[in-house]
Amino acid sequence: MTASNGTNGHSAPRPLPVGIYAPTMTFFNPETEDLDIPVIKKHAERLARAGLAGLVTMGSNGEAAHCTREEKIAVTKATREALDAAGFEQTPIILGATEGSVRGTIELLKLAPAAGADYALILPPSYFRAQMDEAAVHDYFIAVADESPIPLILYNYPGAVSGIDMDSDLLIKLAEHKNIIGTKFTCGNNGKLTRVALVTDAKTPWNEGSGYMAFGGMCDFTVQTLVSRGSGIIAGGRHVAAQGRREVWDLYAAGKKEEAIELQMKLSKGDLKERTQYIADGIKELMDIENSL
Repeated sequence: MTASNGTNGHSAPRPLPVGIYAPTMTFFNPETEDLDIPVIKKHAERLARAGLAGLVTMGSNGEAAHCTREEKIAVTKATREALDAAGFEQTPIILGATEGSVRGTIELLKLAPAAGADYALILPPSYFRAQMDEAAVHDYFIAVADESPIPLILYNYPGAVSGIDMDSDLLIKLAEHKNIIGTKFTCGNNGKLTRVALVTDAKTPWNEGSGYMAFGGMCDFTVQTLVSRGSGIIAGGRHVAAQGRREVWDLYAAGKKEEAIELQMKLSKGDLKERTQYIADGIKELMDIENSL
């Protein structure tokens, strides 16, 4: 499988390094509900200074489902400006760009490069669940990939798309498209990640491989992702104790496996609550507490 840094007449100037990524939160003025751009910028800089490999705007924790297209672009633009101003010009941005239709998703993707996004994270369509068989999902992603000006990362998150869970055969088949360069496994299926990473020769801390990126989608299987020769983690829990969570990855990649496992065990105590009780508002509250310490 051949890696690609950009297709369809465009190039991605910022490569995706292995490591820990955070889907950024979207902050709003509590009185007007308008975007709070200064806080969005401050938070992006905070995450970059914690040593994260890259940021995802308009992911699940970014409340993309509640935001207009204009807000999605504004958040991405503000994030890019904040990173550049703070000296993190090479930190890549992945934009959550799912719109539910081929046309809508492509329209958003065509706005992405000017806003500073280097890659896009895409869910399968799911509103008419009964019609979304494997062939329909495959055709959707191919149609979007054919037209997207930036490379795509598939987002396998059954909980957000009426239970659609792409299997490894489909993900491997889609990986043959030159503009599909990774998958985020928020399904939590480590066996699936293992097989896809193996067949695609995914990038790891020890091997460039094909350049394909196999991302774990939850904090609590960081070590497992490394064991499976995955490429990184994209998970909302990276907002809280971001440096500690990055350290799990760095320790294991450096061969300090027992230390990495011990640290992950400690951090995992908070992962379930972050995912099931706190979600977006609660993570923001936890961040306020952490910042006050």
